[in-house]
Amino acid sequence: QVQLVESGGGLVQAGGSLRLSCAASGRTFSSRAMGWFRQAPGEERDFVATINSNGDFTYYADSVKGRFTISRDNAKNTVYLQMNSLKPEDTAVYYCAARIDRYGSGSYNSHEYAYWGQGTQVTVSS
Repeated sequence: QVQLVESGGGLVQAGGSLRLSCAASGRTFSSRAMGWFRQAPGEERDFVATINSNGDFTYYADSVKGRFTISRDNAKNTVYLQMNSLKPEDTAVYYCAARIDRYGSGSYNSHEYAYWGQGTQVTVSS
């Protein structure tokens, strides 16, 4: 089992930055690919970024490529999402997730994630 707790959300002006953190409990974190997803009001949950278990592969949604960076620290059981040049359309609840299988690659498919955090709100004002 993996339990996930996000933090770092808040209100920021357009062009600003935030860093989200996702702290994981359990002994299997370091063997699982992780992902960040987001959900705006009235919208479906969308893929943002993913990272494989040892951190040498990352993949991003086109909408955030070049602005967001996903990283992880397996010694701290934590995955991060650095968000720069934020836009009002980035406003959403952001969720981190751990893949259902161990040693798998990163994935943009939410159905391949079994463990989810409670989410953290990010609001970008214009």
